[in-house]
Amino acid sequence: MRNFSISLTLLFISFASCSFVSKKFDDPEKDKLLVEIIQHILTNKHFNPVEVNDDFSKQMYKNYIEHLDSQKRYFLQSDINEFKKYETRLDDDLKNDDLSFFNLTYNRLIQRMKEAEDIAKDIFKKPINFSSKETINTDFEKIPYAKNKAELQKRWQQIITFSILSSYVTKEKEEKTKKEKDANYKIKSEEELRKEATETSEKTLLELFSFLDDMVKEEWFSIYVNAMTETFDPHTTYMAPDIKDNFDRDMSGKFEGIGAQLQKKADGIRITGVMLGGPVWKGKLLEVGDHILKVAQGSEEPVDIVGMRLDDAIKLIKGPKGTEVRLTVKRVDGTIEVVSIIRDMVELEETFAKAAIIEDGGKKYGIINLPKFYIDFKNQRERNAASDVALEIEKLKKENIDGLIIDLRNNGGGSLRAVVELGGLFIKNGPIVQVKSPRGRIDVLSDTDSRIQWDGSLVILVNELSASASEILAAAMQDYKRAIVIGGKQTFGKGTVQSFEDLNNYVRQNSFGDLGALKYTIQKFYRINGGSTQLEGVKSDIVVPDKYKYIDVGERDLTNAMKWDKIDPVQFESWQNNANFNKAIENSNKRIGENAHLKLIDENAKWVKQQQNKNVFPLNHEAYKKVVEKDEEEAKRFKAISDYKSNLKFVSLPSEEAKIQGNEDLKLRRDRWHETLQQDVYIDEAVNILKDLNAK
Repeated sequence: MRNFSISLTLLFISFASCSFVSKKFDDPEKDKLLVEIIQHILTNKHFNPVEVNDDFSKQMYKNYIEHLDSQKRYFLQSDINEFKKYETRLDDDLKNDDLSFFNLTYNRLIQRMKEAEDIAKDIFKKPINFSSKETINTDFEKIPYAKNKAELQKRWQQIITFSILSSYVTKEKEEKTKKEKDANYKIKSEEELRKEATETSEKTLLELFSFLDDMVKEEWFSIYVNAMTETFDPHTTYMAPDIKDNFDRDMSGKFEGIGAQLQKKADGIRITGVMLGGPVWKGKLLEVGDHILKVAQGSEEPVDIVGMRLDDAIKLIKGPKGTEVRLTVKRVDGTIEVVSIIRDMVELEETFAKAAIIEDGGKKYGIINLPKFYIDFKNQRERNAASDVALEIEKLKKENIDGLIIDLRNNGGGSLRAVVELGGLFIKNGPIVQVKSPRGRIDVLSDTDSRIQWDGSLVILVNELSASASEILAAAMQDYKRAIVIGGKQTFGKGTVQSFEDLNNYVRQNSFGDLGALKYTIQKFYRINGGSTQLEGVKSDIVVPDKYKYIDVGERDLTNAMKWDKIDPVQFESWQNNANFNKAIENSNKRIGENAHLKLIDENAKWVKQQQNKNVFPLNHEAYKKVVEKDEEEAKRFKAISDYKSNLKFVSLPSEEAKIQGNEDLKLRRDRWHETLQQDVYIDEAVNILKDLNAK
C-alpha cells in the first residue's frame, strides 16, 4: 500500500454550512489578508479549482444572501434590487480586495434587523387574532421578499401568530396529559394558556434579537468568507481559531453534551447523527432528521433557535455533565415534542468497533458494528478500525459463526488507510480504491497482504448516511462480488478527501494574531470499476424501504456538490465463492415484497415525504389544532414500526462478558445495543441473506 503520506487525510462529512470567526478578529486589513490567502490556496490547491468569473460571482452572491436572510424576514425587495448590481461584480471585488458589498449588506442587515425587532415589539403590544382566516407559507425559498415595510409587518404578524399558535396547542396537549395522569389536576383556562403562549413566544423572539445584537461585524464577515469557499464545493470551509480548537477537541472523542451531530437549516437545527453511548442514544430521544426549534436550560423558558447561528445554538445545547436541557423538537413526521435530556460525558469507546453473536435455529452468525474508520495519526501503531475489526473477526471465528454482517449504517467515514486495510481482511490481495489528485494523477491503493481474515459469507449493511470511507469499503466489496450490500437506495455520496491548511503559515511576520485554518477538497475517490462514489454513492444490491426512501438525503441535498464522473477501471479478480449471490438477492427481494412490517415502513416514508412538502398552515386556532391532531392521529399508524421484535438472540462475546462484569455503564450500553438489534428488521433480513448464501 502506498500514498498514505498525506497528513490529516480525513474522510468525513462537513455538515455545517458556515463557520464563525473569533471576536478577536476585528481588523479590516486582516479581513482582506484572509480573503487573499484563501483565494490563493483554493486557486492553486483545490481538487477542482473554479474560475473566479461572473458565474462564480453569481453563485457566491446566492450563497451569501441566503445565509444572511434565509427566511426572508429582514430584507425588502428594494434591498435585493440594490444588492443585485453586485451579482456579477464579486469576482472583481475579490481580486481587488474590495469589500464594499460586504459592508453594504452588513450595514443594511443591521438596520433591517433593528426595524424587525421594533415591528415585533409593536405586534406583541396588541391582542393576537386566533380566529384569522389567513395562512402562512413556510416554503421560504419560494415566497418573495416583502415589497415594502407594510408587507414586512404583515409577514412578521404571521410569523408571530404561528409561533404563538404552535406554543398554545402544545400547552393544551400538556394540560390534557396532566389531567389524564391526575384526575384532580385543574386544567388551566384558554385565557391562561394563550397568555402563557404569547409570553413564551415574545421572550424567545426577543432573545433571538439579543443574540443577533451580540454578533460583532467580523462574525458576519465569516459568513461572507464561507459563501466564497462554498462556491468551490460544500466541504470547503474556513475554520476560525476558536472553531478549529473546538474541532480538535471534538476529534479527541471525549466531551460533555447530548451526543448528537447538528446542521443548521432554515427551519431550525437538524440532527444529522447520533453518537453511540451519548445521552440521546441511551434514551432513544432523537433521530436523524429531527429539527430542534427551541432550547431551554432546566426549568427556564425555552429560547427560539430558528435562524440562530449554529455556533450559538450549540453553545445553548451543550453543557456540563448532569445538567438538564429541554429541546422543543419537530420530528421527521412533523409532530412537535419537548424532549428532556440530561447531559453526560460522551466517550470515544462507543465509536470503536464492537461485535456480537447472533443465535438463530442452532446456527451462529456474527455482527460487527463500525461507527467510523478511526485511526491515531500521531501513532498509527495504536488501535485503528482495521486492526480492531480483525481482532473481532478472530473472536467470532472461535465461536464458529456461519456468516458475518458488517454494519456501516450512519458511518460517516474516517481514515483512508484504515478502510484499505479493512477491505484487505476479506480478499487475498488487490486494489481497494482509486484516488485522483488535482493534476490528474491517479493512485491505486491496494491490499498487499495475502492473508484473508474472513472467507465466509458476508453482508454489508448501509444506509443513506453511510459516507466516504464507508462507501469505499461497500463499493470495493460489491465490485469484487465479495459481499451483498443491503440498505437504502444509495449511500450518502461523498467521494472527496479534505485536508487542513494552517493559514498562519502564509504570513511571515503575523501581527494580526491567529488566522485559523482552511479545510478544502484535495482528492476524489473512484471505485476499482472506475465509477466515482461522489454524488451517486453506492447503490445497494438489495434495497430495503426506510424513512429516507423518498426524500433527498446526503451529498445530492448539498448546494454546489461536485459532479459524478468516471475513470478507467483497474484489473482485479472477482471473488469466486459466490454461486448463491443471484439467488440470495432474488429470495431477499421476494421476502421484502411480502413483509408487512417493511410495507408499513415504506408507507411511513411516503408520509414523511408528504409532511415535508406541507408548507401552508392556517393561522386560526381551531383550524391549526385540527391539522396537528390529524397529523398525530396519522402518526399513530406508524407507531407499530417501533414494536417490531425478531426471534434472533444476541449474545456478547466471552471477552466482552468479562469486561461487562462490574461495569454497569458498559452493561447498559451492550444491553441497549442488543435490544436495538432485536428490534431491527434489517438485521433480521441480513441473517436471512446469510442463510441463502450458505445454502447447498
